Amino acid sequence: MKLSVTLASVIHYGERGAGERYDPEVNGAARTSTRDIARAAVRAELAQVAFELFRREGFENVTVNDLAAAAGVSRSTFLRYFGTKEDAVLDAVDAQGGRIADALRARPAGEDDWTALRHALDTVVEHHRQDPAGALALSRLIMKTPALCTRSMEKQNGWRPVIAEALAERAAPSRPSALGPLVRAAAAVDCLNIAVDHWTASDGTLDLDDLIDEAFAALAPR
Repeated sequence: MKLSVTLASVIHYGERGAGERYDPEVNGAARTSTRDIARAAVRAELAQVAFELFRREGFENVTVNDLAAAAGVSRSTFLRYFGTKEDAVLDAVDAQGGRIADALRARPAGEDDWTALRHALDTVVEHHRQDPAGALALSRLIMKTPALCTRSMEKQNGWRPVIAEALAERAAPSRPSALGPLVRAAAAVDCLNIAVDHWTASDGTLDLDDLIDEAFAALAPR
């Protein structure tokens, strides 16, 4: 699976298309936005190429050179988008902590933190709802690959302070706490991971939302 001609042209011809004349009147911000969108599309397609190759050949058996060849790009081009093989699989994980925090800030002010956290995790679960087969394949790949498990946990550790900050913003000024939000953030992420592990072990037959609800209920304040 190689990059499409359209996306490959973004790499080889840069920001302006072949034959396109530079127009100084064009808004610089618009050009930057277009370039960012194009780069994101290339990044997503490179990640898909890598994922399919890892599934077929096994993560440990695939090199960066193999990934570049499969995508039809140079090794240096591939490494401009992903610094490691692990990042090619787990690229989307970094941003998920911020999405959870944003969803948390959008929850009603009167809602208790634990309930708000449970609803905020829906932003992460959305991919499992939209593409359960793809999400299941990704979960299986991560679970059976120690390097991916380790890297995934490292990335998720980065979620904790981001989520904790959003939790702290919800706290009343009369009860500030540096430790409490971090503990609740870590517990919520653990509940998510345990639920996903059980969902994966069931080959996706169990309902992931129900599993997360059950995990949260086990730690809910009595």
